Amino acid sequence: MGHVQLMETITIQQKKDIKLLGKFTEIFCRVKHCNAEFIQVSLPAGLGVRTICPECRSFLEYAIAKRLNCPLEAEKPTCKNCRIHCYDRQHREKVREIMSYVGRRMVMRGRVDYLWHYFF
Repeated sequence: MGHVQLMETITIQQKKDIKLLGKFTEIFCRVKHCNAEFIQVSLPAGLGVRTICPECRSFLEYAIAKRLNCPLEAEKPTCKNCRIHCYDRQHREKVREIMSYVGRRMVMRGRVDYLWHYFF
């Protein structure tokens, strides 16, 4: 992932959050950008590869960089419940759109395990 600067170690919670961001972004991209040219993007720390369009790659790199550099790591709430907002307005709207769309889609398909992350 090009310009994303990794911390020396990535916590278990950061890994979970990055994997979730990657999975949700990929699902969103495949549905919403189905006519785009897809590329493979490697997540940091060997967390897998996602196939997304260049626009979503840009968003995902931004989101991962923000997650890795969260100033509240020791007391990290979910981003929607955070007292500070790391994302700029445009990216905050994009992550809301992705999480809302994919979250509903996953629940309707029986993936209730995602409800836990969504509400807690």
